[in-house]
Amino acid sequence: MQNLAGISLSALGLDDDGPFVLDSSLIGDLVRDKTLTLTSGVIVLDFNHPAFHSSEGYNAKEYEIDLVRALSSLAKQLYEEQGLLAVYVNVQPVDAGSMSEEAKERKKLVEKEVLIPFSDYELCIKNEGQSTDSSTVAQWSDMEWELQRIVARALLPSPVVGGTGTNSADLTMGLNTFFLSLSFPKVEDASPYVEEMCKDVDSMEYRVDLLSCSKDYLAQSAGNEDVKSDARFEILYQQQRLRSLCRPHAKRAPALPFGGASIIDDALPIVYTVRTAHQAGTWPDDKEGIQKMFELLELGLRSGVEVLDVESAWDASLTDKLLTKAQKRYTSLILGSHHVVGSEVTPDEAVNLFRQCRMNNRAHGGKVVLSINDDKDNKDQMAYEASLAAAKLDTPVIPNIGLVLGEHGSYSRIINPRFTPVTHECLPAKAAPGQLTAAEIMAARLLTGQIPSERYAILGHNIAYSVSPQMQGGAFAAVKLPHTYTRADVEKVEEFIEGPIWNDDNFGGCSVTIPHKQNIMPHVDVLTDAAKEIGSVNTVVVKKDKFGTRVLIGDNTDWRGIYNPLKRRLGDTPNGKTKFQKTALILGGGGTARAAAYAATKLGLEKIYFNRTPEKAEELAREFGGMVAKNLDKDSNSEGALGQYLNKTAVRFLLLSARFLLQQNFNFQTGCLQMIHYQSYSMLITSPIQRHYCFKLQKKDVMLYVGQRCCGNRELVSLSSGLEGLLLMG
Repeated sequence: MQNLAGISLSALGLDDDGPFVLDSSLIGDLVRDKTLTLTSGVIVLDFNHPAFHSSEGYNAKEYEIDLVRALSSLAKQLYEEQGLLAVYVNVQPVDAGSMSEEAKERKKLVEKEVLIPFSDYELCIKNEGQSTDSSTVAQWSDMEWELQRIVARALLPSPVVGGTGTNSADLTMGLNTFFLSLSFPKVEDASPYVEEMCKDVDSMEYRVDLLSCSKDYLAQSAGNEDVKSDARFEILYQQQRLRSLCRPHAKRAPALPFGGASIIDDALPIVYTVRTAHQAGTWPDDKEGIQKMFELLELGLRSGVEVLDVESAWDASLTDKLLTKAQKRYTSLILGSHHVVGSEVTPDEAVNLFRQCRMNNRAHGGKVVLSINDDKDNKDQMAYEASLAAAKLDTPVIPNIGLVLGEHGSYSRIINPRFTPVTHECLPAKAAPGQLTAAEIMAARLLTGQIPSERYAILGHNIAYSVSPQMQGGAFAAVKLPHTYTRADVEKVEEFIEGPIWNDDNFGGCSVTIPHKQNIMPHVDVLTDAAKEIGSVNTVVVKKDKFGTRVLIGDNTDWRGIYNPLKRRLGDTPNGKTKFQKTALILGGGGTARAAAYAATKLGLEKIYFNRTPEKAEELAREFGGMVAKNLDKDSNSEGALGQYLNKTAVRFLLLSARFLLQQNFNFQTGCLQMIHYQSYSMLITSPIQRHYCFKLQKKDVMLYVGQRCCGNRELVSLSSGLEGLLLMG
């Protein structure tokens, strides 16, 4: 893949003595020794390898059956015994002649018995990559990106019911978020509208039951041989097309970490839905139809979907099987749902439906949609009120979505605070009666005072350079929030504490930079552990206690901006620990150096400090542990010289929090990190070092995490990897 380096190890080989298949124990040793990990490479099991094709002096037919058996056995062992992550790359060229008949038969033979049951995820490819024209190259780039996205999703922490932060329903289904319901029979039909739609929504709903290929899936399942296309393949492929259509316009997509220091920031989440006929959909809900529905829901998991909508009313054993698989092998969020169509329920029944949608505390969010005959007696608020009542009865609390169908239910969409389904003004028709656009809902919420305008600021002195107001203001504008974010440039922190922003009832919080990171600490009510240990605050968050009293929380997120990219770099080992001790050289002695020391400690790294003022470096060593270098002479063995320490350890990461000019022959064992200074945008580090040994942590990597605590931006998530890579190719 582009811009990535690693090992691609083929499990099948061909030499002068004939074909051979690697032993699973050998691959297991490579995995256990961390020689081969998902962040450093993949194992390729290619069922269309040259060993399957005859050539001069080589008759592939003699070996084909044995090779298929050996590869199948290896796939099973690596998946079941080694527990490796497996991606099936499913290739189906549009041109039937592009794949030999032998390859087609071989694929048909192994797909059902091997490639699907012994893989977790699936990537579908048609003609992408078969030529070098610009359009095909772009399409192949989409395939590379999709594989990266799938792996990145697989490496996310497993979602926790009631959890917050990374990969949580609280984030994906957050306040004032929207998903757009697509009702086209083919995804390509939506292409003229995608750019406009992506401006207002946080997710797209992929309505499988409305796709024409889903009808083909039912027909093929019933044995109809008139349907020639592979409907299962097409359902997966069209979802990929939806993602690729949204990529260039995904303004509100959360950041998704991938390998090394890479971030995928254009993966708009997808809600995967198979809605049944009696619940406002079209999918058959007889016994056979429900069986097929669960097959398609498993297909959603295999696609690496962000949110899987699971109706809560169906077969308990099938539901349990699906949710168990989701919990064991996948990171998708489960949205338990129930739609009442054509009849009214009582408020108590509505509350019980929300509790049902928790699916025995296995769903991460709940969605109940009711029907009413009229909007008298505030019936259009019943779903919302039931969602609040249900939230008080069970723990942990999960996001609840309460709506009412039809034109009578329009107001329910305005008062529903989280993950509201919407239409868009550019679309030719609404997906359902009563749907509103995100713009209409936000305008109504503003007019009715549901979203008060909040005031934010960056607190510091001589901060005209700061781009935080532009960044945060742009984020507010993108999500249609009425908040403001300004510079509070004051010489003394008391000027801000006594001023109008801090004392405004709608004060939402502030970022804090030099010289006020320590001075602000006495003025907050609570300090987080990070703020206490680092000894400074860079973010003030405003919360309300149970009595409605304002509580000011002082936090430090500088360390997270350092920790997350390094954690991704070290993600192939628990807590960053391997048989080789890794060391961080921290240059500087100020607040950022303290955050770097805190982050390095959290990662289990050894630490070496250097600062022009030795006392500051010694203070860091006393508080966070580590060694102090008196100079950066790497060739000297004199006491306190860096060279003395390099004889005992190898520096893996260089954390710069001030300006330093390093000698050109300054060397590292396997790599370093250049942390670009928050103010200067650049660092004096010589190009040979940068070219050969560094990966860059850009200013935005720090700022995006710092900003999200204060103003609700998507956070950069850290990589937690317990999986290695197995790539199945067909």
